[in-house]
Amino acid sequence: MQVRVLLFGALREVAASCTPLNLPDGTTAGDLLAALAAQHPAVAAMQASLALAVNQEYVRRDTVLRDGDEVALLPPVSGGGVAGSTPVTGSDGVRVVLQREPIATQALIREIAAPADGAVLTFEGVVRDNSRGRRTLYLDYEAYEPMAQNEMQKLAAAAMERFAVRSIAIVHRIGRLEIGEASVCIVVASAHRGAAYEASRFLIDTLKRTVPIWKREHFEDGAVWVDGEPFPPEIQGHKK
Repeated sequence: MQVRVLLFGALREVAASCTPLNLPDGTTAGDLLAALAAQHPAVAAMQASLALAVNQEYVRRDTVLRDGDEVALLPPVSGGGVAGSTPVTGSDGVRVVLQREPIATQALIREIAAPADGAVLTFEGVVRDNSRGRRTLYLDYEAYEPMAQNEMQKLAAAAMERFAVRSIAIVHRIGRLEIGEASVCIVVASAHRGAAYEASRFLIDTLKRTVPIWKREHFEDGAVWVDGEPFPPEIQGHKK
C-alpha cells in the first residue's frame, strides 16, 4: 500500500515532506515513525515528543494504516486557510479561521457581541521584540491548515459545552508577523464574566498544546523553530 507523509516545523528541515511511501499491509503509524527515525537521526531524536495524525485526525501509534492515507508527523506545537480563507462559522455560535491578513479585533468583537451578553472578553497574543535574551526581528507561523482549523473548531465547541458561554471566535495568523502584531485573537461572549474568563483561559492554553501550528523566530544572526509544550499523552499516542 502507499501512504503520503507530511512533515512540519523543524522536521521539514531534516527530511523530505509529502513523500509517498510503499508499505506492507498491516503497517501501523508507529511502525512508519520508527522506519523514518531509522533513516533520519533528527527524526529519531524527536521521536518520543511527536504526535501522529492520519487524515487530519490525531491517532494512537498502534493505528493500522490504509492505502491512500495521509500521515502527518507533528512536532510539539507553539501556538504556540491562506489569504482569503473562509471562516468556519457553526450554528452553535462558533467561528474559527486561519488567515494571513492582520486580525481586525474590533470588527470581530462587533460581529460576536449581542444584547444578551453581560461579558465580551477578548484575548490577543502579540508578537514581542525579544526572546531568550535575543532581539526578535519577526516571526513566521506555519500550520497543518485543514487539521488546525478542524482542531480549533472542536476546541471551541468543547469550550461552549464546558463553560456554557454563548459564542466563541478564534482567529489565528499564519505567515510572516511583525513585532506588535496579534498572532491569535480569542473572543468569548457570555451572560456572565466568570464563564467568559474560564473559557478564554481554557481555549488559549489548550490551543497552544493541541492545534498544529508552529512558530519560527527570526533574529539578526539566524532563525529557530520554537520548542512547543509537550502534547498531552493521549495525543502523543502513548495512552488510550
